[in-house]
Amino acid sequence: MIEASRTATFEVTEDQRAIGDVARDVAQREIAPYIADWDKRHVFPRELYGKLTEAGLMGMLVPEAYGGVGADYVSFALAIEELARVDAGTAVTVSVHSMICNAIAKLGSAEQRVRWLEPLAAGDVIAGFGLTEPDAGSDAAAIRAPAQRDGDGWILGGRKQWCTNGECAGVVMAMFRTGGPGAKGISAFLVDTALPGIVVEKTTEKLGIHTSNTVDLAFDDVRVPASAMLGAEGAGFTQALMTLASGRIGIAAQAAGILAACLDASVAFAKDRVAFGKPIGAFEGISFKLARMATDLDAARLLVYRAAALADAGRPFVTEASKAKLFASTKAREHASEAIQIHGGYGYTTEFPVERYYRDAKITEIYEGTSEIQQLVIARALLGRLG
Repeated sequence: MIEASRTATFEVTEDQRAIGDVARDVAQREIAPYIADWDKRHVFPRELYGKLTEAGLMGMLVPEAYGGVGADYVSFALAIEELARVDAGTAVTVSVHSMICNAIAKLGSAEQRVRWLEPLAAGDVIAGFGLTEPDAGSDAAAIRAPAQRDGDGWILGGRKQWCTNGECAGVVMAMFRTGGPGAKGISAFLVDTALPGIVVEKTTEKLGIHTSNTVDLAFDDVRVPASAMLGAEGAGFTQALMTLASGRIGIAAQAAGILAACLDASVAFAKDRVAFGKPIGAFEGISFKLARMATDLDAARLLVYRAAALADAGRPFVTEASKAKLFASTKAREHASEAIQIHGGYGYTTEFPVERYYRDAKITEIYEGTSEIQQLVIARALLGRLG
């Protein structure tokens, strides 16, 4: 496989690389032999997550005090890339799970950290995320799902759409309206999915990432204690944005992993496939595609690593995470198409994995903030709010 390039402007440490190596080894051993079948049957391989836990990958962003690895964002990004290089669905499951772990570690009360972080790191519990509603996607401040006070707790209602890990999650970080209209009326809750009233209304069939579980959740008079609220009342929208900003590093890394897989497959095919008496890689029409693919992969990786390094340093990284996600996702989708073109008719069949990479790449331009939202974030950093 094509290994990540070292450059003068960014050097991955040996400890960081070691976590990426662990993820690569697990992915090759526990996912690669089965992914074609899992993808075809739309299987969520629940048993896989015990093996990922044994490798420390489910607790990457959980502090060591709670049984996790306590890894930094750069290590996390390297691990997600390596998982996505084999299966983007597994990568996003781990990424979203880790995003919620990180939110609890940074925003949660002492009680919430004790209750949730150890089982999340141990793989006993998978974390899910619930923000989107049928009428509130990119306009997340428009969510309607209500939370009403009930004595010393809250009653949650409404519907959440496209909840990643929703059906298999033991806890869901979900946003509900606790106050008036707009962003300041939204609060975040850590909802134990064993509570009565939580119903999986629909499992979403998707174009790609078939090994990732995506569902619509109904909350029918779900009573949660006051201690389920994550952070302060009315701070949920800000917390959602903070969580998504860190999550975009994971999605950008996922996109880089898909792009790396496209390059691996295309280089191998270009060396082996013979046409007009020579390997097709000898023709500039093919070799130049590979050159652009490799260049964009290096650029995507460096954007991801920069955003991750800034987050590790406690410096502002929101705009950099948006740049990384915008570029990596766009290039993953573009080069997945080129990978199919390089493979010719074979690329359009399930005999080779590039058709799966093509299907998986598209979602990276949509979830955890569409490419249009990323451009809005970047533009506002340049111009401020002009309107």
